[in-house]
Amino acid sequence: MLDKAGNHRPKGDDPPNGAPTPITPIANSGLAEAIKHGGRIYQLMVDAVKDYAIFMLDPAGYIASWNQGAQRIKGYNADEIIGRHFSVFYTEDAIEIGHPQHELEIATREGRFEEEGWRVRKDGSVFWANVVISAVRDETGELIGFAKVTRDLTERRNAEQRALADARRLAEAESANAAKAEFLTAMSHELRTPLNAIGGYTELLSLGLGGPITSEQVDYLERIRHSQQHLMGIISDLLNFSRIEGGHLTYDIAPVSLGQVIDSVVPLVEPQATAKGINITVHAGDEQCVVHADRAKTEQVLLNLLSNAVKFTNAGGTVGLKCRAEQHHASIDVTDTGIGIPASKIEAIFEPFVQLGRSLSSAHEGTGLGLAISRDLARAMDGNLTAVSKVGTGSTFTLTLPRRTTPQGDARARR
Repeated sequence: MLDKAGNHRPKGDDPPNGAPTPITPIANSGLAEAIKHGGRIYQLMVDAVKDYAIFMLDPAGYIASWNQGAQRIKGYNADEIIGRHFSVFYTEDAIEIGHPQHELEIATREGRFEEEGWRVRKDGSVFWANVVISAVRDETGELIGFAKVTRDLTERRNAEQRALADARRLAEAESANAAKAEFLTAMSHELRTPLNAIGGYTELLSLGLGGPITSEQVDYLERIRHSQQHLMGIISDLLNFSRIEGGHLTYDIAPVSLGQVIDSVVPLVEPQATAKGINITVHAGDEQCVVHADRAKTEQVLLNLLSNAVKFTNAGGTVGLKCRAEQHHASIDVTDTGIGIPASKIEAIFEPFVQLGRSLSSAHEGTGLGLAISRDLARAMDGNLTAVSKVGTGSTFTLTLPRRTTPQGDARARR
């Protein structure tokens, strides 16, 4: 017969290209004949598969054929393994309980058996496998053997195990965070009540409602009030940090004038600056310094930056504020002539509970949460908080917020 090109076409049972087709040696049995009668092209196709171990078993479970995938996955050459019992691929524990034979019994009874489990390679190493065993019967229904397909799923299983471990760690972390938030909330209420009482009675004594007080007692009462306010500030920082971590803060986003924010915040730190002889200079910028942000949280960030600048600037120094607008963002720079920050510590200061210069004798009080909270607040409003510094010269902290256009009256809650 001629093909379209006029060449002689091989008959259906002629070997491809006129050459004999290599056949893997198999046992002289009915199963061997069945494999041969399946066609050489089919044999070549099965033998070429490398991602799956595909081989035949006789009715007693002895291996009768072997493909390249089986050699790659299990490590045996065909001459080494054909004729051996397939239980060689199972762990000692599985063999002791008769699991290989149990698989053949199920496949014989139901036509098919499938499972995932550990299997053993030639070198003794184990791998996680998906195994499918199918019963093979002739035209009369007589069982002549089994077809077995094995996939190496070790990498998939390892990935699943890692995912489960990650999920477990995440669940434990979320549970721990929830417990921490609950504890901090309860603690705050327990501490705020006596602290508010201390502040209230201190105020009554300062007003002389409990009788005349001396100048020395006035000083003592002022120290008590200062300590009470300091403890209240620590509690507020802890609660704010806990709420941010738990995603429980809401943000009322609206147009905010950074010049107005500066005007509102500067008077709050002026007494502290005046007491240290520190001069605060303001360059508020123009009307373009308008951002879309939560005003209260913007003021909270700026108040923290100004308080830090005054705290870490020596007497007689200067703290400056400047507002500048760009195409998509507007910023407030808070510059001081303080002690400065080493370059290696610039990012560390934004981590929770980190405070430079802290020691048992340090005068710098606080939890080390202020900058961590401030950066989180800025980023939650699609902005950022960054710093540049030089030791002995001073630092500049920059609060950047977006100037994006928002439909009028669109105040949205986030996180």
